[in-house]
Amino acid sequence: MANPTNKTSKSRKGKRRTHKHLSAPSLSVCPQCQEVKLPHHACMSCGTYHAREIITVQQI
Repeated sequence: MANPTNKTSKSRKGKRRTHKHLSAPSLSVCPQCQEVKLPHHACMSCGTYHAREIITVQQI
């Protein structure tokens, strides 16, 4: 059984966990309807991708 003999300090623990964080997704603007969308995805409000209608969106 291999137990650590010294306590891991808060500083060392924090340095080890520096890459474990969340980042906000990058967003782009739809050229057709000017809504915010994910890049390289079809727009969910108008259904277009690269000026072509890919998804038929029902208007409520």
